[in-house]
Amino acid sequence: MTETPQQSPQQIPRQSSEQPARIRPAQPADSAAIAQVHIRSREATMPYLPPRKRTDAEVEAWVRDIVLPGSAVWVAELDGRVVGYAAVEDDELDALYLLADVRRRGIGTLLLAAAKAHRPDGLGLFVFQKNTGARAFYLRHGFVVTAATDGSGNMEREPDLAMRWSPVTNGTRTVG
Repeated sequence: MTETPQQSPQQIPRQSSEQPARIRPAQPADSAAIAQVHIRSREATMPYLPPRKRTDAEVEAWVRDIVLPGSAVWVAELDGRVVGYAAVEDDELDALYLLADVRRRGIGTLLLAAAKAHRPDGLGLFVFQKNTGARAFYLRHGFVVTAATDGSGNMEREPDLAMRWSPVTNGTRTVG
């Protein structure tokens, strides 16, 4: 059984005249929007991946039937539309995706903060070696590389890195 994600929405201001982004637990009704974020983000930021084999409807079913029931999932909303999501299964960050037009606004940082708060004892992830932007993001947020693979263990067959964030062990909790 999966724990319910942190319930309090978090907000970050955008530019002065715009409404803030909001982070909240995902609901089943978000399945289609999460699927679109997943598809569009991967296409925009990872052009080196092989062409996808699943239809939009199949990705939406995967989100609805696999991701949401098996993970703690948060969505990022701007002006009422889902623009990003993060999913944690056990102690692994399985996904953190944003639409390309909302990157570099602090939304990924808020989604990652929700994931860290959900797993305050530590969090692991895998990132493609070619995804230099994501690698830099995770390094900035305290993750360290723990292993490199040749990609034989992932469905894309793309070399990746295992990374891990662990809180400070002197009793002081980390924020970032």
